[in-house]
Amino acid sequence: MAKWKPDETFYTSPQMAMEAPDEEIAYVAIFNPEGEGEKDAIGVVDVDPKSKTYGKLISKVELPESDNELHHFGWNACSSHLCGYAPHAHAERRYLIVPGIASSRIHIIDTKPDPRNPKLIKTIEAETIREKAGYSAPHTVHCGPNGIYINALGSAEGDGPGGIFMLDHETFEVLGPWERNRGDQYLSYDFWWHLGYDTMLTSEWGTPNMVSRGVDPELLLNGKYGHSLHVWDLRTHDHLQTLDLGAEHQMVLELRPAHNPQKAYGFAGVVLSLEDLSASIFLWYREGHNGKAEWKTKKVITIPAEPAEAEDLPPLLQGFGAVPPLVTDINLSLDDRYLYVSCWGTGELRQYDVSDPFNPEFTDSLHIGGIVRRTPHPATPDVPRNGAPQMVEISRDGRRIYLTNSLYSPWDAQFYPDGIKGWMSKINAKPNKGEMKFDESFFLEFEGVRPHQVRLQGGDTSSDSFCYSNKN
Repeated sequence: MAKWKPDETFYTSPQMAMEAPDEEIAYVAIFNPEGEGEKDAIGVVDVDPKSKTYGKLISKVELPESDNELHHFGWNACSSHLCGYAPHAHAERRYLIVPGIASSRIHIIDTKPDPRNPKLIKTIEAETIREKAGYSAPHTVHCGPNGIYINALGSAEGDGPGGIFMLDHETFEVLGPWERNRGDQYLSYDFWWHLGYDTMLTSEWGTPNMVSRGVDPELLLNGKYGHSLHVWDLRTHDHLQTLDLGAEHQMVLELRPAHNPQKAYGFAGVVLSLEDLSASIFLWYREGHNGKAEWKTKKVITIPAEPAEAEDLPPLLQGFGAVPPLVTDINLSLDDRYLYVSCWGTGELRQYDVSDPFNPEFTDSLHIGGIVRRTPHPATPDVPRNGAPQMVEISRDGRRIYLTNSLYSPWDAQFYPDGIKGWMSKINAKPNKGEMKFDESFFLEFEGVRPHQVRLQGGDTSSDSFCYSNKN
């Protein structure tokens, strides 16, 4: 039965979300890269500093299989359900939608009635997705006002085009592919939207057959991985514009639009430049008015590679004599002030003040892990760490940042051939000062499994979109 009142974790503006109570639970995707032994799972982590089990894995939902490669799971419903044209304003933020890149399955997990002990209630098999949507390798989940949107990396055969398909909010039935006219879009990765402008942006990585065996040096050096953004009409599902960043900018991954719905800009992270191994952040923005507006891009941040001895590098990088930053995730605080950038190669989390999105200012950074550095966590200063800041999630008030260290098992093996030891850490931030510090009492290690996406109780900065500005 539908609720008479909207879910209390739906917020009409970013400011209201920032003022909501702190999260007490975090959900984290845990996958087994070996496929034998411990099962893939969604773990429940206690993130309440007042709790006796703070920083501990308190329960988990084991999945029946260990071949999923869990990545970017998300909520079935969120603040976008308060949009004026939404037909599902009384849905609940209750279910976690958990896709597996490798298996192409989707698991549905119910976080109620006990959020500390969620339950698996449904599995959507790969065959169903292939038959009804024509896609494989589901990767990213976003809740929209009219359904659950899921990105897939490839076609049913593992080639292109990749794209987006939809699930029903309540039955979780596969509704079919989202695109009606895809233009020249072929590669796929992330997607996000500007609800106030009826616009969706999508990014590019590669098809399953291009990425599932690791980085292909021939594809990389010939600029064959994704290097464009695509602009879509959110209402008609038509492709409008291709924004090519240049073939030297390989792998355009995470997208983070401004949370203020009156603003028409956002940030895209680029993993690698073929010119100098640097990583970069591009700004996309809307320019013009009165029917003559167009979307444009500008590189606003460049992060250089760091020199390194060949013997300290994995075989893939030894010929370059440097370790690339490898920007694999970015996240934007709800007030649109701070952008956090994960440098998975060099082992650094960078913080930028993007109050002026065209001119970001570097404000702070922390190191942990890294291909060469192997920086310890302050809780265990004598233990070198591998992996590095990868997935980054920010609390609604911008004061807590959660990190995990695994990217994607075939790529983990290439860049960290000694085998990634999984961990989750927490950073305390001071938004008014632009400062960060590791929480020394929060460092969660995983045995035999690796953590990826983190979702926070009541929502987080990368899972909600809004129809109203902070002034409403």
